[in-house]
This record gives sequence, C-alpha cells and structure tokens, in this order.
Amino acid sequence: MFDYGLNLTMQAVRRQLAAMPHDLYLVRLIHSQTRRSFPGERLWTAAQLAHPATVRFLRVRNREGCDVYIHPYAEKCNPGYILVDLDHTGPDVVETMRAAGHQPCVVLQTSPGNLQAWVRVSAAPIESAVASQIGKQLAHLYGGDQASTDWRHLGRLAGFTNQKPQRRNRRGDSPWVKVLHAHPGLASQGAALREAAVHRVGSPANLAQSPHLALPAAPPPVPLALPPPLPPPKSMPVGCADCGLWNASPSPTGASPINGSPRNCSSGGHPLHKS
Repeated sequence: MFDYGLNLTMQAVRRQLAAMPHDLYLVRLIHSQTRRSFPGERLWTAAQLAHPATVRFLRVRNREGCDVYIHPYAEKCNPGYILVDLDHTGPDVVETMRAAGHQPCVVLQTSPGNLQAWVRVSAAPIESAVASQIGKQLAHLYGGDQASTDWRHLGRLAGFTNQKPQRRNRRGDSPWVKVLHAHPGLASQGAALREAAVHRVGSPANLAQSPHLALPAAPPPVPLALPPPLPPPKSMPVGCADCGLWNASPSPTGASPINGSPRNCSSGGHPLHKS
C-alpha cells in the first residue's frame, strides 16, 4: 500500500541533501520536552539517510516527540557549510543574502515565520574557529540567532515536524519543516567571508584541498554517558523482540552507526513500520 506521508518525507529529505552534498551526515534526535538526546548518534551517507527504512525509523521517533537534526560531518573541522538561524526575520532576508553574495544553498521553514539557511562558503573543510566566526558574522548581518553560530551547530532535517510545544498551532498540531529553496553551490562571496574570518581569528581557513573528506577508517568513539531510552508514548508501542529495532547491529540499509541502528521488521506488519 502506498504511504503518502512517507513519500513526502523522503522527497523533502532527498531535496535537502542534494543541495548540500557531503560524504557523511551526523543525525541527532532530541526530545522536545526533556531535551535529552536519543541514545547514540549515527553517521549516514545521503543514500542511507534517504532509504525508506531509515525514514520510517526517524518518522516513528519524530511522532514520539523527538526533533530530527542534521549536520554534514567532517570530524574536527567544519565541512564548509554554515548554518544561519533566522527566526522572526521575514522571507525578504533571503533575497538580501543573495544580493550580498551570501546565497544559501538550502532554506528551510522550521515553523511559520522562522527560517534556517545553510550557506556553503568552502568546498573544502575549514577550521572550526573560522567557521564559528563566519557564523557570527552572518548572524550579525541578517539578524540571526547568535546562540546558533558555533561551527557544528545542528540544523533541522526537512520532512519532519517541529515538536517544540511553543511552535504548535491553535489546534495543537506541530508544523512541518519545509524546503523553501534547495540548490547546490558555493556562495559567491564565500572566499571573502573566509578571509575576513581568518583575519579576525588569525589562523588558516582551509585545511584541505579536496572538495570532500575521505570516509573515516573507523567511527568516533561512543560517548561514555548516554541517557536512558526515552519512555514511549502510551498510544504507540516501541521496540520489537522479533526484529530487534534497538539492537546495535548492522541494519538492512547498510548504515554505519556510532551506536545502534534502526532495524526493519521482516514481517512488514509491525506497527512501528506503518507511517
């Protein structure tokens, strides 16, 4: 049976990832009310992240109250993508950014009146201090959130709902994170932004010549203190003894988890796999 909701989410995910290409993406799930991260963090390729089994898993967690966040992964460097959190700035700010040569490759509406923009300033990884300085500069220029300017700040993944209680509408519905613009490419003034940031922090901007990092030989170590699993909502059972949804073992999508991986139920009748 065709799952219309799943299909819409997959289209949004693929559209966002296509406009911000990279080797690996870090995905983090954070519960909107407890602010606790879902146990473990996972690294995905674009193909793995957009796989139906992965999207089903993320949709289940999203319905349980977890917000879905993403960041291109470059170990201890920034991959060249800067997030600008543009809450309450209005849609005209995007045109202002384009006119100044700071064209976003992705613009998301995270809730009515609130935007997030990804600006690609380099095809090669850049030093973390330089990336943070660029984030501060862009936030200052366009009225962005200065608290969201660190070099690896997470942005939302399109196609899922914003679970923050204050973002719900009058009927109590959570808004969808929508793609307003998606087009791959470097900002025309990206080099100027890097040079200005280097001048401020006094360190080299580019740390590599190749446009992409090679895949790491091994994933980073698992955090030592992971929070316990979030309690499931009363209306939806969580976990499956038959399919081992929470087991830390290879998934059918071929993902390379840091800690854990979604599993797909072979029966096809499991309630967790019905979106």
